[in-house]
Amino acid sequence: MSLQAADRPLDELHDAMLLDLDGVVYIGPEAVPAAPEAIGKARAAGAKVAFVTNNAGRTPARIAEHLTQLGVPAFPSDVVTSAEAAARLVAERHPKGSDVLVVGDTGLRQAVRRMGLNPVTVDDPSVVAVVQGYSRSINRDLLDQGALAVARGAFYVAANADATAPGEWGHTPANGAFVRVIAHATGVEPVVAGKPMRPLHEEGMLRTGATDPLIVGDRLDTDIEGATTHGAAGLLVLSGVATPRDLVAAPPHRRPRYLAWDISGMNRTHPAPERNGERTLCRGWTITTTDGTVRISGSGETLDGLRALCVAVWSDENVDPTGPSVIEALRTLGL
Repeated sequence: MSLQAADRPLDELHDAMLLDLDGVVYIGPEAVPAAPEAIGKARAAGAKVAFVTNNAGRTPARIAEHLTQLGVPAFPSDVVTSAEAAARLVAERHPKGSDVLVVGDTGLRQAVRRMGLNPVTVDDPSVVAVVQGYSRSINRDLLDQGALAVARGAFYVAANADATAPGEWGHTPANGAFVRVIAHATGVEPVVAGKPMRPLHEEGMLRTGATDPLIVGDRLDTDIEGATTHGAAGLLVLSGVATPRDLVAAPPHRRPRYLAWDISGMNRTHPAPERNGERTLCRGWTITTTDGTVRISGSGETLDGLRALCVAVWSDENVDPTGPSVIEALRTLGL
């Protein structure tokens, strides 16, 4: 996968926008400044919008309420959470009424209950599965109960494996960090329901009726890898977790089709860098790779320079994406 051109705005080329939330639409309690207007424009262009999040802590209703307060009108049916995907994985394997130990918050407990399963918080021989999702109030007792059940043989599902999440104070531990506690204690790896696995985006496509969605996210290892898994278009935004250095060093299965500073990139056209021998050009920028060394020249929009640098590095296996010449090129771009 490499960066591609779009001669029309992405919200006109694709029939649905599957939007990650944390780092894309909001960060902590505040909206990303560009988000309300960008989502409004996408809807006005005729694109369906679904909010597809690995956060299993809150219910779709609470997320929809939060979005509406931020100026992004939303209904609970517009929100697809990893809690729903995780609960579905258990429901496909065990009969209704089965006891499921929930290591997580209200959103996960409600998702389990909606699937006809019985959420519990204490291990017992009747517990058939452990489902773990993000909670800001996770405690030692609940982790202990989950570990006991998993060690006993209960089916172990993680809503997602994100190690960190962007917040108002910076990047803080997310569900994947706490999943490692139970996995390390028991030696059992969970089945992961959320991105980059398929269930979340598939549910988003079902709800919107999409056949050619645009997947918008700020993480290479979940959003963009998830897009690649589906063979769908992925737009990476740099308003959240991923940095320009992360992007340049991304392996093929984590490379986006499009790149933008923020979610407003889905309302715009996109240039494609052109590779010609050792030179890669994007508008006013030229990146030359010779004997594993990168040289940058030109001027213009910083994002176009980053586009050119990414394609140059991805196209030349002799270039170390973490090497000094690449770092210097990023510094030249002010990144």
